[in-house]
Amino acid sequence: MSYLDPRAGQIPGEPHADALAYQNPAWHADDEQAKRGPGKRRAGRGRKPDGKSRAGRNLPAAIAVGLSLGLVVLASLLIWPPALLGVLVLAASVGVWETARAVHVTGARPPVIPLIAGTIGMTGLAWYAGPDALTLGLLATIGAAALWRLADGAAAVRRDFTSITLIAVYVPFLLSFAAMLVQPDDGKWRVLATVVAVVLSDTGGYAAGVFLGKHPMAPKISPKKSWEGFAGSMTAAAIGSGALLFFLMEVPVYYGLLFGAVISIVAVMGDLAESMLKRDLGVKDMSNLLPGHGGLMDRLDSILFAVPTAYLLFAIIAPN
Repeated sequence: MSYLDPRAGQIPGEPHADALAYQNPAWHADDEQAKRGPGKRRAGRGRKPDGKSRAGRNLPAAIAVGLSLGLVVLASLLIWPPALLGVLVLAASVGVWETARAVHVTGARPPVIPLIAGTIGMTGLAWYAGPDALTLGLLATIGAAALWRLADGAAAVRRDFTSITLIAVYVPFLLSFAAMLVQPDDGKWRVLATVVAVVLSDTGGYAAGVFLGKHPMAPKISPKKSWEGFAGSMTAAAIGSGALLFFLMEVPVYYGLLFGAVISIVAVMGDLAESMLKRDLGVKDMSNLLPGHGGLMDRLDSILFAVPTAYLLFAIIAPN
């Protein structure tokens, strides 16, 4: 049953997604296999879809898109850090648009214009004024979007208020912590370490899941994620972060190992949270914006939980 709408994600005449069998677990693989039409099983036997990995990804496209996104973030950090503000605003705005579009299947119509305006405001407030101003920006965004819907009557506000709040908190509020993470003198290394930890978590978990994955981690939420993949995710993130933070910021190795492990855990939680949301909405991807990845939100899911966690962790292990 959907927590946004009791009918969301249910397709008449088809079995519920929880009844699907768990097969060939991998870490960051598509949650469900495409259905085969009559006769396609024999025709495709012994052959893999063009460009697809064992986990179902179009790896060439996924790698190209992933590298491109990484280069944009890296360039903004190392060449001109203020450009990161524009990157964050653009990423959060696209994420708001994708999520608002996805929740349309529930009958909700969250207003995109005030949500994107609030996204710009929240990111700027976090960049220039800190966490208190960010919180005020969140409340102002929710209030402005609700007032926008009030023009269609009180029923529209009641229908859309939950989705408005979800989108405002889930996307721009969480991502805006990156704007505060970059503010200290070593802020660019803090952001870089966080992004690298998430990438290592994703990569290590994907590799371990594809080659070793046998035991499902959350079959009712994301059937192809495995405990072996989770172990690979934590191991890669912890080791990589331990080395990176030591050489970049002289953070003790044991703190770096802890940082990587915690970031990996919350990154996995973020990925599972988005998988649960997509399953609840009955969609496979938030959009088709990025070849090999789906939507931008399908790449931001881990980052959204990791950034505020990194902000808190650095306050402990590397205070200003």
